[in-house]
Amino acid sequence: MIKILTPFEKISKLNKTLILTGWLVLLIIIWFVGTSGEKHLFPSPSQVLTGFNELYNEGLVVHVFNSLKLCFISIFLATIISLVLAYSWPIPLLKSVSEFVTKFRFLPFTGLSFYITMVIHEARMMQVWILVIFLTTFLTTSLIAVIKDIPQEEFDHAKMLKCTRLEVLWQVIILGRLDYVIDVIRQNLAITWMMLVTVESIVVASGGLGFLIKNSDKFMNTGRIIALQIIILLIGLGLDSGINFLRKAIFRYSKI
Repeated sequence: MIKILTPFEKISKLNKTLILTGWLVLLIIIWFVGTSGEKHLFPSPSQVLTGFNELYNEGLVVHVFNSLKLCFISIFLATIISLVLAYSWPIPLLKSVSEFVTKFRFLPFTGLSFYITMVIHEARMMQVWILVIFLTTFLTTSLIAVIKDIPQEEFDHAKMLKCTRLEVLWQVIILGRLDYVIDVIRQNLAITWMMLVTVESIVVASGGLGFLIKNSDKFMNTGRIIALQIIILLIGLGLDSGINFLRKAIFRYSKI
């Protein structure tokens, strides 16, 4: 008992599982007790279960697929653009361009979507490019930070091996930090999944989880809203765990 209250104490996986299970059970008990009365702000478990059933009958699986498709297309395009910008950052002529792109992360999301809708009129492409532009700024910033954190000793070692400048770029920055790139993508995927609902709420023509949330919010169906929040959370955790597992499987030497 003292160990689990001691800062920085290492505990076994079994104890970690028991602690997590205990917190989940406590949360469920609080949920049942807090929604047992006639008046309650938070929806009861039965309302949430009803929400799950209603969502499934309204084509939840199709909407989830649409959201995942939008997420993967956006993160793929943003990653390609960001890698080009980040890997061109060491080149003096292109360094200012890469750093300029990172400054756009301070722009408001609503203003960005307004100008994109003036250029692109197809709903799905609007959603894709809103996310791509938004994500590119954060991905580029993170990737440049990875490059800046490379110790000078690694560059010196490559020079001692008579590597050319392009070989240093390839061996030290591109190949040498590929596992970091995957971790950066994993972190920014969470931002993508979070912003996905907002983007789908702005442009609802192509459906998705954001479309379902907006409709549920319109009719004040709190059971459906919480059900959707649970679905979004579980899918997000699944995506994060999947990429993290892939990184560990491919790059066994990388940090955990």
